[in-house]
Amino acid sequence: MPVEGGKTDMERIGLFSEMEYVTVGDKYVSQFNRPFNEAASKNRQMLPGGSKEMSNLQAGYFDPHFVRIFEGEGYVNLNQVRRRHMMEEAKKNLGKAFLPSNGDKKLCGLGSYYGTIGRPVPFFSAQSKPKEKYEPPGKNLYTNPGKKGTGYGYANVTIGKQFSHSADFYDAAKLNDKKENEEHHRLLKGTPFKLNLYPREYFDTNPYLFEKPLPPIKKAEKKEALANPFKPSSPGKKAGGMKAGTFDSYPSHSADPYGVKLTSHISSKGAKVFHPPGGPKSRPTESIMTLNVKRALNMKNYKTASVQSY
Repeated sequence: MPVEGGKTDMERIGLFSEMEYVTVGDKYVSQFNRPFNEAASKNRQMLPGGSKEMSNLQAGYFDPHFVRIFEGEGYVNLNQVRRRHMMEEAKKNLGKAFLPSNGDKKLCGLGSYYGTIGRPVPFFSAQSKPKEKYEPPGKNLYTNPGKKGTGYGYANVTIGKQFSHSADFYDAAKLNDKKENEEHHRLLKGTPFKLNLYPREYFDTNPYLFEKPLPPIKKAEKKEALANPFKPSSPGKKAGGMKAGTFDSYPSHSADPYGVKLTSHISSKGAKVFHPPGGPKSRPTESIMTLNVKRALNMKNYKTASVQSY
């Protein structure tokens, strides 16, 4: 549309022509229903013929017939080539094959040299070599003959003197206790201390003494045993879907309205349901060390206080 300058919008933009609207009037196609490749579904498709499996048949190969690597080569038998090579090698021998004059010698026993190339080795000879006569060395210097015995149960075999025998009485502990008791009574002065609480002493001789009279002994009531077991007057009724299995006759049907809520009417305060109060609830607690720090360090002395004072 023209404006005050005399130029249209397209002339001010600088384009040769207005862009055409491609999608105007096109049919809407959903994004999910569009084919992945539209060109592949319009013309004739490429049919490769399916996959081939490897086998001894010609269908397993790409070529229509079996192609040889070398055309016109002859058949070669490997056994024939091997035999021909052995015959050529045998022509190089000047005479017959070497055979030893005698056969192999076998050993006749352990330590024998029969069957070996050399003779017996003198170093391994079993004969004893001449040795000098053995002269035992002299005895050590003895200052005193050794004492016989192991030390346990033998007298005078230890380094020090023999221990003297001391008699140990069988009732030594009992006799010592008796002497200590007599010495204790000898050191006592006067009679034992007694309180003037006649006729009752402070310490009772009988700890289970009871001055009050005991109540009369209660006799256990014997229950009379019934001679005959109890038997009901009529046999038990069997359970069933009718009044035969109940004590009373089948109750009559009463139509109850559906969905009526039962409201509980509380007449007095005492008839209310008891609800216990809530228990103690936990809360964060501070340690003793933190409390001591807050008491010693406050807003008035935090500048003058030093770390060493704590």
